[in-house]
Amino acid sequence: MKHGRARHTRVTDTEQTPQSEPPATPFHDLDAYIAIPRVSGLALSPDGTRLVVGVQTLGPDRTGYSTALWQVDPAGQQPAHRLTRSAKGESSAVFTRSGDLLFTSARPDPDTKGGDDAPPALWLLPAHGGEARVIGTAPGGVGGAIAARDADVVSVAAEVLPSAADLAEDEKLRKARTDAKVQAILHSGYPVRFWDHDLGPAQTRRFAADLAALADAPAVPLPPAEGEDAPKPAGRLELRQLTGATRALENHAADLTPDGATLITSWNVPGPGADTRAILVAIDTATGEQRTLVDDPGYDAMGPVVSPDGAWVAFVSETITTPFEAPRVNLRLVPTAGGEARLVAAEWDRWPAELAWLPDGSGLVVAADEDGREPLFLVSAENGITDASSEPRVERITADDAAFSNVAVARDGSAVYALRTSYLAPSEPVRVDLGGFLAQGPAGSRHPIDAVALRSPVDAPALPGTLTEVETTAGDGARVRAWLALPEGASAESPAPLLLWIHGGPLGSWNAWSWRWNPWLMVAQGYAVLLPDPALSVGYGQEFIQRGWGAWGQAPFTDLMAITDAAEQRPDIDETRTAAMGGSFGGYMANWVAGHTDRFAAIVTHASLWALDQFGPTTDAAMYWQRELTPEMALANSPHLSVEKITTPMLVVHGDRDYRVPIGEGLRLWYELLSKSGLPAADDGSTVHRFLYFPDENHWVLSPQHAKVWYQVVLAFLAQHVLGREAEVPATLG
Repeated sequence: MKHGRARHTRVTDTEQTPQSEPPATPFHDLDAYIAIPRVSGLALSPDGTRLVVGVQTLGPDRTGYSTALWQVDPAGQQPAHRLTRSAKGESSAVFTRSGDLLFTSARPDPDTKGGDDAPPALWLLPAHGGEARVIGTAPGGVGGAIAARDADVVSVAAEVLPSAADLAEDEKLRKARTDAKVQAILHSGYPVRFWDHDLGPAQTRRFAADLAALADAPAVPLPPAEGEDAPKPAGRLELRQLTGATRALENHAADLTPDGATLITSWNVPGPGADTRAILVAIDTATGEQRTLVDDPGYDAMGPVVSPDGAWVAFVSETITTPFEAPRVNLRLVPTAGGEARLVAAEWDRWPAELAWLPDGSGLVVAADEDGREPLFLVSAENGITDASSEPRVERITADDAAFSNVAVARDGSAVYALRTSYLAPSEPVRVDLGGFLAQGPAGSRHPIDAVALRSPVDAPALPGTLTEVETTAGDGARVRAWLALPEGASAESPAPLLLWIHGGPLGSWNAWSWRWNPWLMVAQGYAVLLPDPALSVGYGQEFIQRGWGAWGQAPFTDLMAITDAAEQRPDIDETRTAAMGGSFGGYMANWVAGHTDRFAAIVTHASLWALDQFGPTTDAAMYWQRELTPEMALANSPHLSVEKITTPMLVVHGDRDYRVPIGEGLRLWYELLSKSGLPAADDGSTVHRFLYFPDENHWVLSPQHAKVWYQVVLAFLAQHVLGREAEVPATLG
């Protein structure tokens, strides 16, 4: 007996007037889909009058994207307008205290002879008009720019070869390495690669510079005197190196105190064996003197954010896991001058992510996953959040069925600006009336409010269906919920085939628009897409995560089957035509599903874990893996041990540049599917299984044309096995 119940949430306008013919949308045409512009990043000027976002667009040859910066009116009255334009694109926008805009770009510098292969430089666009110009360079490029709130100080990150004493020596060493065609890397620590790129030999160092020195500097170099070499361009920052040759800053986060005197940064330090752990370090930007701010063997310290008065640092801690206890993520505070870090809102059963201080330092605006959304919350206390004697309280600010990111609080405390996204729309800039929220009354009496959309540079695309919500009760009594995207016209008279999409992580949830795993492309082809959050998903409390910890094939699997049962009870779903698919951990679950049920007509497994007896040491983050499963747990939950039971056609997808789930997983899965699975080959020896291999793609398959091929092959495979019709694979595959 199938069980479950469905409940509806906010829907698209098209749900009100069903049509016999599906409307033409970008999701009906893959070429149109990959060309949809995409909004990312957000920066707010100090005076609150300018908001800048990035807009990513498809290039003329349709093989890559570039990002331009656009200005959005924070009041929502004026249309957005474009600030930058170049083939290389611009990113990482940040405002200085005077309102100048800093960004990074690899576009050619008109003041030098650098070619099209120049590394990213730091550019400045004046607040009151004028051309952007380069103000900071490094041989390996610069990135991660941050500016002090109340001082003319900027900090950037740059990749420097370990034996280089400074940037000048780094340039000479790089040239010698290039001239000799040497690509070898000698490692002395772990890890050696990350996601899709090799680590080393260059290592991240932090630099600081005084923007005030640019005030009187000419924007272009003076011509050289006769017989002199051409001088370096004037008006460039003198970058003071703050950290030495260390891999400690790989994938770090950093913030400056308002006076620019101190840089707070996360710092990876080695642990026992090949283990690593994240701590917080404070660095004097004038002298480079370093001191440890937070170093606790029980947790990683991440994402530091300095208070407006510079006295406190808020950060997120994640406990070091064991095979028997899932991580706990908490909000903590530590004095900038040093002292003991303390928990804030320890009883709040959610995982804080992005943090932003209120302008008076009394509290924090925090984004955190909750029930398939990622709302904004206010964490405050009667006497201020930094007063240890005050009991902290957490209030939800936003009511939207959406996820918020890139949070910025106006300096007058009137508003919060952010990017909002959901399965109804991709990222768009919004304003949240924080003043209005607080004016409702004292804490405990206030109600969440909706964010207001600003005039985005990009219009949201029309959708080919509607969005609803499904939930059920698992066998152990846990509530399990999912988003369900339905095609136009799905009804009891014309039920839609169902695709079960399983999210990765596994510590994540379906709560935000995805350009790579976008359900609306499948909906446009007539499928209903189920996006469930089984055990291990975040946003449902610590116990919900713990249910699946170290037991991936148990509660996560039974939750998925229970929510699929609930969806199939709907009269607009055709339970006789179903498929399952997932990527990364979702691919692991797809493999597990394949060996433990034959209810699906087809299974797509992307970048998936297959044989857990080999996976641990080969992934780029083996230290994390070793904390999560014992060898016995790994074997008990390994899909490869059930390969003989697989009778469902499978499409395997993997990229060779995937270091998180190395290609060996896909290769072994493919070999064992062909040689051991319970699905017999045809008389001519061919198999119904397929393997889509990308030699130059990573964990996600990001290039536009490869993403197009990915969807073409997946849709063709599903059409054959779910819909019972032949579909051609793209001609680009030969």
